[in-house]
Amino acid sequence: MIRVQQNFVGLQFAVLVSISLAMFISGCTSEDGLPNIKQRVNEFNQQISSNKDAAKLTEQDMAVMKKAADDLEKNLPDPGLKVGDTAPDFTLGNANGKPVSLYSKLKEGPVVLIFYRGAWCPYCNIQLHALNESLPAFKKQGAQLVAVTPQTPDKSLGQVNKDKYPFEILSDLEYEVAKTYKLHFDVPQELHEFYKQKFSLDIEVYNGKGRLGLPVPGTFVINKDAKIVAVHAELDYKQRMEPAAILQALKSIK
Repeated sequence: MIRVQQNFVGLQFAVLVSISLAMFISGCTSEDGLPNIKQRVNEFNQQISSNKDAAKLTEQDMAVMKKAADDLEKNLPDPGLKVGDTAPDFTLGNANGKPVSLYSKLKEGPVVLIFYRGAWCPYCNIQLHALNESLPAFKKQGAQLVAVTPQTPDKSLGQVNKDKYPFEILSDLEYEVAKTYKLHFDVPQELHEFYKQKFSLDIEVYNGKGRLGLPVPGTFVINKDAKIVAVHAELDYKQRMEPAAILQALKSIK
């Protein structure tokens, strides 16, 4: 039950528009000066927990979420490709509709490939901001950042324009890439209706009508030979690979 309650906190934020993310997407750095995602997430969770306007859950609500969480853990117990695997190539459209392939990027140097849920997810936004702040350190290692999301290109373009992201955000509209990287799952219809009714969170607004697929948030550090040298993929979507760990993996590439 504790795990389900924690996962609920991760969704409740989506409609608490009175809480600004601004205080959580700057500051909180590690000893090496890179952003600390875990610390920012913890501070964000504390702010959510203290909000008096948070919706209250019934036992039925908790049962719906628990079943979805249990089913996901059963169907995807060990998400993500592993260290040593060859990263499969793919081509997806970016926020402007231009096709971008992974292997074309690898010709220029190592790639930090991340999968995130969408613009509606504050944990994803905390991660994206932290990675954006870390880009100078990554670029010193010759690496670049590529993000993949199931949301439509117009939603990604909104993020690019708002946050001035210089990296590619690619739309995995058929979930083919998320499936290839062993991250894909579908939000159950019962849970989707619950989100809409209880929290006004409609995934279809971001993904498109009838599209309820999401990736388990994942990070893959890939060398120029397309070998995966570091991985982070957790069912608990509040956990993300720290920039310091990414940088360490990039430094290990020779």
